[in-house]
Amino acid sequence: MLLGPHGDTMRRRSLTGRSARLYTAFIMFIDRANIKVKSGDGGDGAVQFHREKYVDLGGPSGGDGGNGGSVFFEATHDLSTLLDFRFKKEYEAEPGDKGQSKNRHGRGAKDIVIRVPVGTVVYDADTGAVLADLSHAGDRFLAAPGGKGGRGNARFATPTNRAPTTAERGEPGVQRNLRLELKLLADVGLVGFPNAGKSTLISVISAAKPKIADYPFTTLVPQLGVVKLGEDSIVVADIPGLIEGAHTGAGLGHEFLRHVERTRLLLHVLDLSGGPEERDPLQDWAIINTELKAYSPELASRPMVAVLNKMDLPTAQENLERVRLELENQGFAVFPISAATREGIQDLLNYVHHRIAQLPPPPTFIPEAPEAAQPVKPFELTRQDRVWVVTGDRIERMIENLDPDNNEALFRLERTLSKLGVYDALKARGVKDGDTVRVGPMEFTYVE
Repeated sequence: MLLGPHGDTMRRRSLTGRSARLYTAFIMFIDRANIKVKSGDGGDGAVQFHREKYVDLGGPSGGDGGNGGSVFFEATHDLSTLLDFRFKKEYEAEPGDKGQSKNRHGRGAKDIVIRVPVGTVVYDADTGAVLADLSHAGDRFLAAPGGKGGRGNARFATPTNRAPTTAERGEPGVQRNLRLELKLLADVGLVGFPNAGKSTLISVISAAKPKIADYPFTTLVPQLGVVKLGEDSIVVADIPGLIEGAHTGAGLGHEFLRHVERTRLLLHVLDLSGGPEERDPLQDWAIINTELKAYSPELASRPMVAVLNKMDLPTAQENLERVRLELENQGFAVFPISAATREGIQDLLNYVHHRIAQLPPPPTFIPEAPEAAQPVKPFELTRQDRVWVVTGDRIERMIENLDPDNNEALFRLERTLSKLGVYDALKARGVKDGDTVRVGPMEFTYVE
């Protein structure tokens, strides 16, 4: 027995009937996930000097830090859902080791390879940009490169500075918020109202064995079936039935419309009998096509075939000529069939086989090209109240890797600022003795 928040008895309730089926289906088939990834930080370079008996003034021997681990995604046929990402949402690679004495570099960290189903599209969750479409087994995407290891003091030895005491810190890793979406890869997609007979059709043309019953929403998850046509084969996807308003989230259609985005041909299955509700098949046709267009105009323009199902029923025979004439006048190929008796199935498959051979490969989602690189200015100088602010990629990277407690590192930063023309720019803008100059998170007092 469990007690509720007000001391009342809480009884354990079990899911039954349709609720249980919905719960099980959505737990098993997950096609969206939001996750965080972070690559490893680079290891710090070492400040060390050669130590050996009878050897005075040993030279610098600090090794470089190791690179942090990167985060990759890799597509595989071994997975068919993003279920694993419901239980683990954060992935972080290990940092690189610090540099050591005797010029020994730190060990680089191992990369993380996150396996995802073929057909997974990776988005930047913050901007919505497409980063990668992993549509083939073995496709890889570098989501977060590991930070580079910092250079040890052995790298800074010069003829005029034989014993440098400065080393670089490792670069920080990259953190990203990502959205994963699985979009099934299929040649043909079956669309239509619930109970139109799509599941029965895929069961008779392939080895797929979906649940079939005489009520709407029998199909709760997309089903894939492979149809053998001579020496060729095509993949057919049975998408849960759509209803009016599906593109806004009504019914189950909103959850699964993405799975027909890659298809090359759509088979629009109509219950020509009208069903128990005595629906008008032409009205059903218009509603589904409106939903497809509202979801994606490009998807609505995909080649489509009208499949007039349930021809074994008398009311379907009555509707046949009216519906066939209207759809043929709209320019669609029309195939009357009965999935239950297999009437007309072979003619439909022969047409699909011929049509698929004429169509281009399934569409892929192209990552957004980065903007054309602009000439990089060495730095920017702005004035905020009484503080001069210096910004710039190279300068900011130096600050990130700088040891503020190391005087030699500070002198090196000063020389770099002078070479880049920062001091000349400050003078030209009217800097005065005692003014504050901010470089990254550090502030200095300007002295003439």
